[in-house]
Amino acid sequence: MSRRMSYEGVAVTVPVTVPYVRYSTHTAHWFIGQAVDALVKASGIAKEGIDALCLSSFSLVPDTAVGVTQHLGLSPRWLDHVPTGGASGVMCLRRAARAVQAGDADVVACVAADTNHVDSFRQTLGAFSNFARDASYPYGSGGPNSIFAFITANYMRSYGATREDFGRIAVDQRSNALANPNALFKKPLTLDEYMAARPISDPIHLFDCVMPCAGAEAFLVMSEARARDLGLPHVLIRGAIERHNAFAEDPVMVRGGWRMDRADLYAQAGVQPDALDFIQTYDDYPVIVMMQFEDLGFCEKGEGPAFVREHGMTFKGSFPNNTSGGQLSVGQAGAAGGFLGMTEAIRQLTDQAGARAVADAQLGLVAGFGMVTYDRCLCTGAVILGKSE
Repeated sequence: MSRRMSYEGVAVTVPVTVPYVRYSTHTAHWFIGQAVDALVKASGIAKEGIDALCLSSFSLVPDTAVGVTQHLGLSPRWLDHVPTGGASGVMCLRRAARAVQAGDADVVACVAADTNHVDSFRQTLGAFSNFARDASYPYGSGGPNSIFAFITANYMRSYGATREDFGRIAVDQRSNALANPNALFKKPLTLDEYMAARPISDPIHLFDCVMPCAGAEAFLVMSEARARDLGLPHVLIRGAIERHNAFAEDPVMVRGGWRMDRADLYAQAGVQPDALDFIQTYDDYPVIVMMQFEDLGFCEKGEGPAFVREHGMTFKGSFPNNTSGGQLSVGQAGAAGGFLGMTEAIRQLTDQAGARAVADAQLGLVAGFGMVTYDRCLCTGAVILGKSE
């Protein structure tokens, strides 16, 4: 493998959230526009000064990123549309960082947004993946709940995980969400309530599932020198990886692509997992969070259940995870779910996390996971971000 160029000199800054709503009659274009407007206002950079755009959205179809440039009156000299859902935050960041380093762009707006009207979730599922549809529809199965029930049940059989183990993840994330004004879920969740929730697709119950909603997340990528000149609080990229279609030989997914490249990730950053102050995992279902704990090297494969029993995962705990509340308690605004961990990590490392701040945080990891078919996910990524000096 060729030696990777570092990400030195690149800053990530201006995390913005367009507040989530359960349903909306606005289009994805509107939420993207709101995000860009928020980036302009928060950064002090004129719209004309944003010369690059990296975009992720499911409900933007049939438009793509280039259609958005006309819709918003942008004229970028660098453009990318990253259709990898939950992995798009990491992947947009990596591409934007390289564009800045190469001189192809000065200021990149990374934006993810989706709408959610009454029928849009069903439409998204129907058009999400022909491969997944053809594999699952003949059995009367459709949508992520049955797919992740299959993956969760297989993991439980393989490694002895229980519903209580997954519940610990969901309950601690809800505690974090109570300190996040952007979270849709405002009520505490106990383990007893988690266990008693109605079944959705065995072994998945209600609080294992994210709530689809509408909203947007965004951030800016530019040179570190530019961010300093503008007086923008920013973080630095210490290392980043991505992988697609990893471990295709596994009959059912029990490990993700992070495992293939984690040594490279930590080598880039010059640290080991125990140096990290928090982690933001992609959490469409708790089983995937547990896999990330294992595959990112915090414990060995199959030790995830014991790991969550031994650690507190709130922002005050021994292992802060999804300090915003994650999608399980903030909501899943489509592709914006892939950016949620990124904006939260930036806030944590620039003293903008408010009441949910992790004390003295210097380093954080954001993991991405997207594009699930009927038995596995195809896209994984991770980035280590560090506080600027």
